[in-house]
Amino acid sequence: MNFSAGAAETFILADAALAAGYQLHVFQTIGSTNDAAFDAARDGADRTWIVARAQTSGRGRHGRQWQSPPGNLYASLLLIDAVEPRSAPQLGFVAGVALARALQILMSDVSRIRVKWPNDILLDGAKLAGILVEGRMLSAGAYAVVIGFGVNCQSRPADLPYPAAALAETDAVRNKAEDVLALLSAEIARGLHVLEQGFDAIRAEWLSLAAGVGAPIKVRTATREFEGVFQSIDATGRLLLTEANGTHAIEAGDVVLGH
Repeated sequence: MNFSAGAAETFILADAALAAGYQLHVFQTIGSTNDAAFDAARDGADRTWIVARAQTSGRGRHGRQWQSPPGNLYASLLLIDAVEPRSAPQLGFVAGVALARALQILMSDVSRIRVKWPNDILLDGAKLAGILVEGRMLSAGAYAVVIGFGVNCQSRPADLPYPAAALAETDAVRNKAEDVLALLSAEIARGLHVLEQGFDAIRAEWLSLAAGVGAPIKVRTATREFEGVFQSIDATGRLLLTEANGTHAIEAGDVVLGH
């Protein structure tokens, strides 16, 4: 995408996304773009982006609040029967690769953008964006997945227990939410097409972008804490962590790098 010809003044989808049948609905303020996407699913929508300039009830993983002031990107993508329910976590890796690639297009040094298992995007090790994947069975028997994206474009939260970053604080060629969405819509359409051939190619792309592979990490799950070396992710996306007593395949947890 050429950024030399004027600023994006409104949210649009990339031509590749429009050609693939994706639609876009934009709101000034909304409770949660993920909730609005599920509402759209019950009304028969599919391949639909819901975008808001601000959210009043934005959320991250485990129901955590996602601060949502104007200027950042709050976007959710609705997909119907895109994968089997048991494979829904794979869409999180598609989303991570797509968002990382979209952000790298804006950066002079692409190595500054990395993905963190399972659902964060890092800029120089600080959290730049988060991804929330939620799935629900609909009354008609279809399976709806909503992928929510929150990207710190113009501002970042100041009261977090970990470092955060904003795109506007970098040398990015463009840093508006509108620019990120246009690029993201093209990249996720590409990634979903790749996923149709199987998870292996997405897994390889994700690992090429991953932070912390081969280094010490700590993972806190709902039942215990692991500390060891981040080896890889397996064929289903589980994190493989090696401790002195062997390798563990972890399905869900919070990762702390460098421990």
